[in-house]
Amino acid sequence: MRLLKNTLFLLISTVFIINIFSCSKNNYYKRSEFLMGTIVEITCPDQQAIDIAFNEIRRVENLLSKYIPDSEVSKLNASGKLKVGPDLLYVLIKAKEFYLASNGAFDVTVGPLVDIWKKAIKNNVLPKSEDIKNAKQLVGFDKVLIDEKESTIAFLKEGIKVDLGAMGKGYAVDCAIKKVRDFGVKSCLISVAGDIFCLGDKNGEPWQVGIQHPRNKKELLDILNLKDQAVSTSGDYQQMFVVGDKRYSHMIDPHTGHPAESKVISATVLAQDCLTADALATTIFVLGKEKGLDLVNYYNNSRALIYTEDDIHVFDMF
Repeated sequence: MRLLKNTLFLLISTVFIINIFSCSKNNYYKRSEFLMGTIVEITCPDQQAIDIAFNEIRRVENLLSKYIPDSEVSKLNASGKLKVGPDLLYVLIKAKEFYLASNGAFDVTVGPLVDIWKKAIKNNVLPKSEDIKNAKQLVGFDKVLIDEKESTIAFLKEGIKVDLGAMGKGYAVDCAIKKVRDFGVKSCLISVAGDIFCLGDKNGEPWQVGIQHPRNKKELLDILNLKDQAVSTSGDYQQMFVVGDKRYSHMIDPHTGHPAESKVISATVLAQDCLTADALATTIFVLGKEKGLDLVNYYNNSRALIYTEDDIHVFDMF
């Protein structure tokens, strides 16, 4: 799982090969705001649609962020049981789906381990084994009970908490795109950190999104031509730390309680929706190349581009 994706500003979210203005075709406007712990960028020919999209992302953040005291997630984490609204219910149902499909590699209850390693990164000192062991006792989505009929979520063990950082941004993008579509706009690009949805095309041409090379900031790994597609990237090249001679990823493996050691350093996923792309990109980083691609194959219309540390080749399904 991702440790600090709320601060992970990947180049994929900034390298848009886009001409915002065109003399002979529709003008496009681009606006940026700081939401969900990162920079949100929206490009669209309709400024009112941009307002609508930002308002929707703000609404989702107020529901799903554990950093907002009166959010539904904060209330659930504090009480251990809560009747929730349709947004949180849907996201947690999807979280369970990814948890089961990945055999636990994707787990939104990984928060206690995230907190330990976040402190380790800050202090540049490895956490104590006993602290990791204790935190692992509070990790496992099998300890979360979902009652869809009653719209209630209950934790089966005291101290369980959910952290939706590995899928909340993707969901916010999906919600904002739906609002823009409902408003009647057919062309829009929304980026929340490494999570992007390209709605329609731009003046008859696909949106172009560049993926940063995981070890060379000045080089692009690929340029994607996208239309009505979501794309998400997870990588270790923005958030990592070194202790002794060992480099540690910011991605936490829920099974071991330690940073993932899959040798994946960058994973990009294309999917029909941003929530799926977001979750799969995270999970590939934990599972590794082979099992990660197997998981992507499980989801229809999803493709992956993976870069590993010991092979310069890109393993892809593009």
